[in-house]
Amino acid sequence: MSPLADFLRPLVISGPSGVGKSSLLSRLFKEYPDKFGFSVSHTTRAPRTGEEHGKHYYFVSHDQFTSLIAENAFIEHAEFSGNCYGTSFLTVRTVSGAGRRCVLDIEAQGVRQIKASALNPVYLFVSPPNLATLRDRLSGRGTESEAAVAKRLATAQKEIEYAKEGAHDLVIVNDDFDRAYDLFKKVALGEHITSDVLPPLDD
Repeated sequence: MSPLADFLRPLVISGPSGVGKSSLLSRLFKEYPDKFGFSVSHTTRAPRTGEEHGKHYYFVSHDQFTSLIAENAFIEHAEFSGNCYGTSFLTVRTVSGAGRRCVLDIEAQGVRQIKASALNPVYLFVSPPNLATLRDRLSGRGTESEAAVAKRLATAQKEIEYAKEGAHDLVIVNDDFDRAYDLFKKVALGEHITSDVLPPLDD
């Protein structure tokens, strides 16, 4: 497939919490402010300090979210920690309609739902070099309890197991941020790369 054809397809990026997806996306959008657009999700959780409606999330009530599900407005939706999150077809079409490549940051549960839709994106998995490194990154944030870190690591293990099933088109191991970004940028621009090999699941 040509780079242009790949560029026109939405890009679904997934990977464990703490693996560096937000940092990769932030650098990409800063370097190419006119080429990409982020799919803004709907959520039922309350806004955090500094978050803006329509920029970070569309903040809606549980009733509104339920209505959107009934209208088949979502490509994928899921519930985490009592809050609902969803990606709507409209937000993806809005980004594409502006001539930008739509980038979606999606959990593994959402990836499964998107695969059952007609979206036809490129699936990219960002992996830590190993679980020990991921544990250090999560603990280093200083914002999570040991129990929360353990829960995120258990989720990460399941996500890597799912990736090992060949669920994604490409894999990038974030063992060095500059190297990972160079590969990520090429994927985002529609260039072809050699996929990294997923690490073993033990520490």
